[in-house]
Amino acid sequence: MENAEARARKLLLRAGTLRARELVAAGIARAQLARLVDAGALIRLSRGVYALPGKTRGDTDDGLRIIAERLPHPRLCLLSALRLHGLTTQAPFELWVAIGNSDRSPRIDWPPLRVVRMSPTTLNAGLEERRVGTRCIYVSNVAKTVADCFKYRNLVGLDVAIEALRDALRSRAITPNALMEYARICRVARLMRPYLDALA
Repeated sequence: MENAEARARKLLLRAGTLRARELVAAGIARAQLARLVDAGALIRLSRGVYALPGKTRGDTDDGLRIIAERLPHPRLCLLSALRLHGLTTQAPFELWVAIGNSDRSPRIDWPPLRVVRMSPTTLNAGLEERRVGTRCIYVSNVAKTVADCFKYRNLVGLDVAIEALRDALRSRAITPNALMEYARICRVARLMRPYLDALA
């Protein structure tokens, strides 16, 4: 048991979180994982995702680690992307992820997800790669995120979209040209133009 615990500890200190199959591949049996969780030596963040106790906070960072482990190509959008870019005062309790129109909705017991369906063109436009532990996630860039907020204003609220536009322009995180490029991709250029002209 100590050998399995020491091995799991060493691997998790390096990676932060690991899937059960990675721990099993390192020589730790699934029964040993269950015993280590029962003994308090490991914690189970979500189905098949493990971490060391005291190394997690149960916050957005933990949620990002879990979706990085569990989803094949996680794409954060809307309120979660705004939060990562520092463009909102809101702290969404859900992680907003984008999937294709015909993709299956991910099933994760934690963190709570808000799934937004997008066409292939808008789904893959303006993605930035971010490292989360040893994995990567994708986040829509600032201009695409602001355009998405206008496109999905019925979900996030027009006030959130206007606040995001104002903050992005004020912080010079985007240029009006870049914003209009993504507004055209998202088909909200006509809607956004008056707000952009008033704020720019």
